[in-house]
Amino acid sequence: MGPRSRERRAGTVRSTNECSALSKSSLASRGYVHDAFTSLLVPGAARRAPLIHRGYYVRSRAVEHCVHAFLRLTSAVPGPPRAQVLSLGAGSDSLYFRLKAAGLLAGAGVWEVDFPDVARRKMERIRETPELCKLIGPFQSGGPESPLCLESLDYRILGLDLRQLGRLDEALDSAGLDAATPTLLLAEAVLTYLQSSSASALIAWAAQRFSSALFVIYEQMKPQDAFGQVMLQHFQQLNSPLHGLHLFPDVEAQRRRFLQAGWTACSAMDMNEFYHCFLPAEERQRMEHLEPFDEFEEWHLKCSHYFILTASRGDTFSQTLVLPPSEVFPRVDPASPLGVFPAKVVTNGSQGSNLRRYGHASVLFCPGIVLSAGGFGEQEGQHCRVSKFHLLSRYCGVGWKDSQICSWGTGLQWDGRLYHTMSRLSDTQVLVLGGRLSPLSPALGALQLHLCKSEDNSMEALNVVVTKFDSEDYTLSCWRHSTTEVSYQNEKYLFVYGGRNVVEPVLSDWHFLHVGKMAWVKIPVEGDAPGARHSHSACPWQGGALIAGGLGASEEPLKSVVFLRPISCGFLWESVDIQPPITPRYSHTSHVFNGQLLLVGGVWIHSSSVPGVTVINLTTGLSSEYQIDTTCVPWPLMLHNHTSILLPEEKQLLLLGGGGNCFSFGTYFNPHTVTLDLFSLSPEQ
Repeated sequence: MGPRSRERRAGTVRSTNECSALSKSSLASRGYVHDAFTSLLVPGAARRAPLIHRGYYVRSRAVEHCVHAFLRLTSAVPGPPRAQVLSLGAGSDSLYFRLKAAGLLAGAGVWEVDFPDVARRKMERIRETPELCKLIGPFQSGGPESPLCLESLDYRILGLDLRQLGRLDEALDSAGLDAATPTLLLAEAVLTYLQSSSASALIAWAAQRFSSALFVIYEQMKPQDAFGQVMLQHFQQLNSPLHGLHLFPDVEAQRRRFLQAGWTACSAMDMNEFYHCFLPAEERQRMEHLEPFDEFEEWHLKCSHYFILTASRGDTFSQTLVLPPSEVFPRVDPASPLGVFPAKVVTNGSQGSNLRRYGHASVLFCPGIVLSAGGFGEQEGQHCRVSKFHLLSRYCGVGWKDSQICSWGTGLQWDGRLYHTMSRLSDTQVLVLGGRLSPLSPALGALQLHLCKSEDNSMEALNVVVTKFDSEDYTLSCWRHSTTEVSYQNEKYLFVYGGRNVVEPVLSDWHFLHVGKMAWVKIPVEGDAPGARHSHSACPWQGGALIAGGLGASEEPLKSVVFLRPISCGFLWESVDIQPPITPRYSHTSHVFNGQLLLVGGVWIHSSSVPGVTVINLTTGLSSEYQIDTTCVPWPLMLHNHTSILLPEEKQLLLLGGGGNCFSFGTYFNPHTVTLDLFSLSPEQ
């Protein structure tokens, strides 16, 4: 890489500092963290989305946990209290000011290093802000040729390139950083922007220079899966590629990296584990109720692609782990795959499918027609709540073709809801229940969709008429629920279970809708009811409903599978015993095929692997795992917020839509409808 390329990349990395600082300022303004200083250091303001706030919140709390643990450990050492914090790539971070205001810097000092223009701009901002100057006390500004931009009794800002270790070492010596004093080195989303060789050299330099030290890093990982691919592409497009992720793709590789560089102990975990293990339940609940939120998949995926790591040298830190392992968050890795389900694209045309959306619902009208409606996706070149219907239909008996159609006639228009359910009432009618317009706006009332053929009775000109389904006895105002067809006393019912609404973050109630009378009715249900959940899967079996997984009250995925079994006087809840236990998950789909329950895709946080298809024998309770072979499918393929349709005669699954808002990296929609071949799955395997 030439000098001009390096400078362009450095400029891009500097711009990420400004973006990050604005996000931290927005975070504080919404009450996630206490930080009165970031807004003083960063000109301007920006209102970030709740998903961004959550991501920066857990990042802030993880770094704060490590810094405070370091200061507690050093203050407990006999003798004069003395500690050093060296923040690498500090940017506009307000760490010094927060520690000073909290009285945590007695006998300690903070050194910050960043590119010269970033460091000098921060010094100038401090100099023109009285509140910051007062907190620092007397300080001096360095000359234009000096790397030392600001110097006070306990605070120094240096302008240096972290790749130039000789200059860095010399400048830190001159700025009073003592190699023998306990030192915390902090690199918050910094090392990944360096070439792997430069980052490794920096890690080894720190191990050699400091005899008693704690190195804390926070950055990205897991580049191979679908979310990781979107993340990599985002930074590549910014001309700021993430280096070293393929060499060090997970926490174990990062641990080995530090241990081989001379650090004596190292622990690391992803942000899902940190969040559930190191933040008290009451603090998690406080954060979760600060803003309306309904992007759980993206929140958990973001946390699974970032980690916090602490590496230590010296007795003070090696004997006490800052991030000790916890039994609160056990790893539940799936069994080794028993087989593979090949995937292939089924829609025609180089442009892919018109079904670029997620949070929608799909229904099989008849063996040759699949109707999908709602969700968030692409429509007329924009990302929005989708108003058009999507039709996937058989042609020539062998292939599929898709099209988009609008509401027809003088009836209602589709209201843009998502996370609803659709249930087939007949060859021409579908019932739509629940859904939301936003986390504060449930969809109002149920809808009926009427599929109308053209005069020549062909499939070429189908129309959808939308009408209101009014029920005086009950109005369903939830979303992320399930609706399953069940049978009681030879009558068909729709069983609506779980979900969430504006008031309750998770629901445990259920309702029965008599299909013939189109009326809500009461049917006795015995047995221990399952825990509240949303984003679970449900499918019919033997006249009842199988409920699997979901997200529980603490925003943790569930692993339970329960069966609502028909009995003479109503229904009975039964737990399905599964061995080996399955990995907790949600936002998946499910079907029963040949006496086996298939759990397709989803999101999980207790394993670092990628969900494929879990197969559960409903006679024996034995579970097995199958990988999805995506060799013939454009990558990435995100199997959450999708729908699936079982085609039992063809021994295939149709996977429709799916994707999500990938944190700040952009929104991704699966570009194609895909089939999974189930030929390798023998009856009751």
